[in-house]
Amino acid sequence: MTDMSDVFLDAAIEAGKAIMSIYENGIDVSYKHDASPVTIADEKAEEIILGHLVSAFPDIPVVAEESVAAGRVPDIEGKAFFLVDPLDGTKEFINKREDFTVNIALIENGVPVSGIVYAPAKGVAYRTTGDGAEKLSLKDGRVAGAVAVSCRAAGQNLIAVASRSHNSPETEAFMKKIGVADFTSVGSSLKFCIVAEGLADVYPRFGRTMEWDTAAGDAVLRAAGGRTVGLNDKPLPYGKTRQAEDSDFANPFFVVWGS
Repeated sequence: MTDMSDVFLDAAIEAGKAIMSIYENGIDVSYKHDASPVTIADEKAEEIILGHLVSAFPDIPVVAEESVAAGRVPDIEGKAFFLVDPLDGTKEFINKREDFTVNIALIENGVPVSGIVYAPAKGVAYRTTGDGAEKLSLKDGRVAGAVAVSCRAAGQNLIAVASRSHNSPETEAFMKKIGVADFTSVGSSLKFCIVAEGLADVYPRFGRTMEWDTAAGDAVLRAAGGRTVGLNDKPLPYGKTRQAEDSDFANPFFVVWGS
């Protein structure tokens, strides 16, 4: 039987190599209809990831960011499916910062049950395991080490992590309301991983995101003992289509909590 976590890792590493080649040799930027930036790295990485997933799991549909933007949306009704963001944190990538990631997740019954977040410029990855979550260190495309990670119990002085590119007054107000003592700004889905690793207690997101932005990090976070909830305090669901108030796969505002 094919090990899904190994397929995720191999796909993420190969996509990361393609991304880093472009990162190091020049980035041409274009813009989608919603004015969000996209590069050849997004497209190449998605092509690589789809090749791995379709080859290993031909019966599981894949919802991937650039494919959806091009109008290619599979039928996921009542099915398990993959969510892929080939390059999360495109703005970080364009601006030559290191906190951009490759995100791959499996969704079952609206829940992210397996996933990997790989930050190729940092040489680290976070992924779900059979009984929790782990952080991998990578060198030259190979795993050099692994350590289990878990959310920490919150103390009196909460530490928050927030978006570098998409912070908002609502986020600032929420952090003040819950008594955040300090916070750091980070790009991409690494914010989920920082909470999963026990380096922060909360990540509030009062801004628009899509399911492929959050699924892999959310899978790691939940496996590490945390939770991601909407403003109704219910777990953030996945596979949201035919939404009256927003487009398919769009997320509501949410808050990530550690233990």
